[in-house]
Amino acid sequence: MNYIKRHMEEVVLRLSEQFPAILITGPRQVGKTTMLKELMKSEPENRAYVTLDDISDRMLAKTDPAMFFQLHKPPIFIDEVQYAPELFPYVKILIDRGCNPGDFWMTGSQIFKLMRGVQESLAGRVALLQMLPLSQSEITGGVTVPFTTDFDTLFERQKAVASVSAPELFERIWKGGMPALVSGKYKDRSVVYSGYIKTYLERDVSDLSEAIDAMKFMRFITAVAARTAQLVNYKGIADDAEIDQYTAKNWLNILETLGIIFYLHPYSNNVLKRTIKTPKLYFFDTGLVCYLTKWSSSETAMNGAMSGALLENYTIAEIIKSYQNCGREPFIYYYRDRDSKEIDLIIEGDGKLCPVEIKKAAMPDKRLVKSFSIIDKSPLKRGTGAILCLAEKLGAFDKDNLIVPIWLI
Repeated sequence: MNYIKRHMEEVVLRLSEQFPAILITGPRQVGKTTMLKELMKSEPENRAYVTLDDISDRMLAKTDPAMFFQLHKPPIFIDEVQYAPELFPYVKILIDRGCNPGDFWMTGSQIFKLMRGVQESLAGRVALLQMLPLSQSEITGGVTVPFTTDFDTLFERQKAVASVSAPELFERIWKGGMPALVSGKYKDRSVVYSGYIKTYLERDVSDLSEAIDAMKFMRFITAVAARTAQLVNYKGIADDAEIDQYTAKNWLNILETLGIIFYLHPYSNNVLKRTIKTPKLYFFDTGLVCYLTKWSSSETAMNGAMSGALLENYTIAEIIKSYQNCGREPFIYYYRDRDSKEIDLIIEGDGKLCPVEIKKAAMPDKRLVKSFSIIDKSPLKRGTGAILCLAEKLGAFDKDNLIVPIWLI
């Protein structure tokens, strides 16, 4: 399998010169271990590698952390550290006694479970990063920068990024960003995603909850996928999966914990009082969504009833990746009020709110930007707006509203 260079590599190396510990979280199989092992090849000092998927190492880490670190001295890479949060106080002790920057590299697949131990023991001592499935920029070998609606930045970026057609973009959406598929290691995406759900998701959900019924869980996650890019509807998901709402909420929390789904929260302030409070739900990997909702090809996905939702999900996930791959958190929201006025995405930064609409159109209508005036009531200044769409090249309605191809993210 050919290694695909990850944009987070530079961030890990930079932070390893500053922090004694680095913790990378994210869904299983997105390449956390592969990237760190690749970086280990160029390190001047041999770094120990221990995976807590190994039962004997896991039991030692849980029952006798002191002995664990006598056997495995820093610099060390501890994989799947969520299985032994008992290690965190001992990592703190070793750091406080004096150690070198970058001595502890750790990865984990259960975000909230990890965060509890980290916040209690390693606050101020660890750099936290989240790795997601491959971005389109990583897949094409491009350079990543946090997405912005700044015209000059986008104009320069367009010179270095190859344009793609709508069918090519939906091929990316349908295939997804799992490295094992993108790299060509495995060809059959149905087998890969089916195995991913049975091997990892069902097992991890069982670890974090009571024993689950595999059939009910499959109905549940399929119902969630069918509602991507929509307001969260616990009752609808519960009814489709034939489970109660309490279980639906619990399993959704676990999917968020595992880095499978994320929520986009509404933008509101004291002036904008009529906004809807319910978050919208998205997946980090649109390939998994397409598998669960049974789109057999990129062509059927592009022409099907979910095409708009898939495009919106892909676009927002790519924007998030563009920030997180640079070690930054995006401040993004959506807007919808009780008068049915809506903006798909609002990006906050530098004292401005930049409104974004996402449309499955090559030539979007200028009337789409009318909704952007809603945020003029906000105390923050309105920044440059954009319609993210299937256009062939960067364009503009006027100086304040751009037409941006989705492949340019």
